[in-house]
Amino acid sequence: MPCKLAITSMSLGRCSAGHSLVHKLDMACLYGYRGIELFYEDLLDIAQQVPGNSTTDKELEAAHIIRRLCQERRLAIVCLQPFAHYEGLLDRQAHGGRIEQLLFWFQLAIALGTDMVQIPSNFLPSSELSEDSRVAVEDLREVADLGLQQKPPIRFVYEALCWGTRCNLWEQSWDIVQAVDRPNFGLCLDTFNIAGRIYADPSSPTGRTPNCDQAVEGSIAHLIATIDIQKVFYVQVVDAERLTEPLIQGHEFYNADQPARMSWSRNCRLFYGEKDRGAYLPVIEISRAIFHGLGFEGWVSMELFNRRMSDEDEAVPHELASRGAVAWMKLVKDMKLRIDTPTPERIVVASL
Repeated sequence: MPCKLAITSMSLGRCSAGHSLVHKLDMACLYGYRGIELFYEDLLDIAQQVPGNSTTDKELEAAHIIRRLCQERRLAIVCLQPFAHYEGLLDRQAHGGRIEQLLFWFQLAIALGTDMVQIPSNFLPSSELSEDSRVAVEDLREVADLGLQQKPPIRFVYEALCWGTRCNLWEQSWDIVQAVDRPNFGLCLDTFNIAGRIYADPSSPTGRTPNCDQAVEGSIAHLIATIDIQKVFYVQVVDAERLTEPLIQGHEFYNADQPARMSWSRNCRLFYGEKDRGAYLPVIEISRAIFHGLGFEGWVSMELFNRRMSDEDEAVPHELASRGAVAWMKLVKDMKLRIDTPTPERIVVASL
């Protein structure tokens, strides 16, 4: 299918900062987005507004509400995310608890009208995760098999986070997808996370890893030669800010409980092409590899994380939706993408 524009719901503003999902969906519709990755945080925020005592009943009702809100705005729900900290747990009792949660997520996905759940690579401390990659593979094969039993089947999209504990490179995530070997288990390619590991180092004074250009060149060549495009379920295209000072102790974004790349990701991601805001990753080269080298077509999501999302300024959702739309059109022009874009139209705001 042609490329279609999506955005993560949280990328239009945090609900904890007072940015309602209804307003964010309105802004997404206004600026021509076709779908959203629904962040679980936004579902919980709606659930808190639903009367009743049962947490599960409230979340299921929230899922039905969100589905209606999206249908009214002709927005697809691409996936529910993130089902985090799952694979490779040493505590197998905790693993069992996560499976129980997943079974409920299946109910949520059906209520939302989506068939996909995103699993980011685990970034719990290494002391909590098995060093045997076969454990992670078996865990992920387990969820895939459970997903195949659902009606309709649930798909999973796995993503390597650049600060992941055991899996932090796209190559590792691809190896896992191949090892899981299920038709409903695929890959998310994220330009930020690809570049964030092999090109960028926010803790370095240069902001870059040694031999970063050669690393990117080799990674891109390998990606084009290796990945089966049918296993790429969607892509995320974002950039990030070059810091003026290394992200080490004393920096405003430093968090002793987080890897530097995670703190950087949470505060400093930028939309594609935002050079005026300090974007510096080789996103255009990685995007060419994905769209031209692999020939990807499908959902393209702007998964932004940035400190601006937590500002209580009422203008945040409008600003971020607008910036994302500008970035999308630049990406379309640069990549010469074949797209499916409706004419943005103003709508009547629905109430819960």
